Amino acid sequence: MANESTLFLGEFFRSPTMVGAIAPSSRRLSSAVAVPVPERGDPVVVELGPGTGPFTAEIQRRLGGRGRHIALEINPRLADHLRARHPGLEVLVEDAARLPSLLADRGLAEADVIVSGLPWAAFSPSKQAVLLRAVVDSLGPHGAFTTFSYVHARMLGPAVRFRRSLARTFEEVVPGRTVWRNLPPAFVFHARRPRVSQAQGQG
Repeated sequence: MANESTLFLGEFFRSPTMVGAIAPSSRRLSSAVAVPVPERGDPVVVELGPGTGPFTAEIQRRLGGRGRHIALEINPRLADHLRARHPGLEVLVEDAARLPSLLADRGLAEADVIVSGLPWAAFSPSKQAVLLRAVVDSLGPHGAFTTFSYVHARMLGPAVRFRRSLARTFEEVVPGRTVWRNLPPAFVFHARRPRVSQAQGQG
């Protein structure tokens, strides 16, 4: 199996806007992102843009074989890597914008937790709106959405726009502490209680 950092870096140079980072997320960031995964029951957890799978491994550890873990990875090479590394994971080579229909195709009405590794700051306003709408349309009323942002980009226009979109889309958005032991340093957003009508009105 190829070294994950080497694989990740190679895919970054192939398509930097799709990968969005130069190295996989650290264990500390993965742990912070996976906090909403329930300790009990059989939750449906969806992962968007898992890359080489640092968040995937933490989610799998927390689930311990419970529930359903579905990963949407648009890069076929990274998807193959995930399948080999995590045989119990449902990996789909799909655009995250199709999430509601993909869940419906699998007999799932909604997700309990959606964890995103997508490079939101690299997306256009319209793409951000479409993806956020897909997240809201896929979450249960008490579901949780978690994503992250890099510290160095927090004041750039796309990152500011995304934070405002999150605040319009969810009733509660809580930023976590900065994870300095990540390359680059990052912080997590935990969002709950989607505002369905506002999200449908975006874009």
